[in-house]
Amino acid sequence: MLRAKKRYEVRTAGDRVLSVSASPVGAVTPEIREMAEKMISCMAAFDGIGLAAPQYGESLRLIVIDVPLSEKEAAAGLTEFEERMYGAMPMALVNPEVTGFSDAVCEREEGCLSVPQIWAPVVRPERIAFRAQLLDGSFIEGECGGLLARCIQHETDHLDGILFTDRLSPDAARRISGQMQQLLESGRHCNFRRVTRK
Repeated sequence: MLRAKKRYEVRTAGDRVLSVSASPVGAVTPEIREMAEKMISCMAAFDGIGLAAPQYGESLRLIVIDVPLSEKEAAAGLTEFEERMYGAMPMALVNPEVTGFSDAVCEREEGCLSVPQIWAPVVRPERIAFRAQLLDGSFIEGECGGLLARCIQHETDHLDGILFTDRLSPDAARRISGQMQQLLESGRHCNFRRVTRK
């Protein structure tokens, strides 16, 4: 018997929910756990490695991540905290907070489920310190680098109404300005919703 495909939706640039600061999660309730699980499914349906609640249409400080560990990063060596993080993927982080940044920065191409088909180089700190609550109510705190640190920075930006396109250099912003205009115009016709079925 055939199974009906599920409908998944993310908000795209131009939707007001992506430009405002999200509210803290008051408590990890069954409803929050259910929303996190749905967000993880949505992230997977769009082949993403991170998704923030505002992208899902909920202005709450909740993100989900599923960051792959590259051979290069594995070969460079991971801290115990990073190993624990990678071993727990996919995972939800409640009220995540970046508490420190390294002085060293790096530039890397970024994309976003809310800014589809647009990629541009973003400069971010190489390593961060952060803390968050997990769905079981426990708390984690530690430091990480590489793609994991970049993903957490990208997703926590969403909680403050910041898109990766807001962090581009003037030259990079000019290079994608036409694509961004097209995205905003097409978004108006579909109420700034991007839909897939899987």
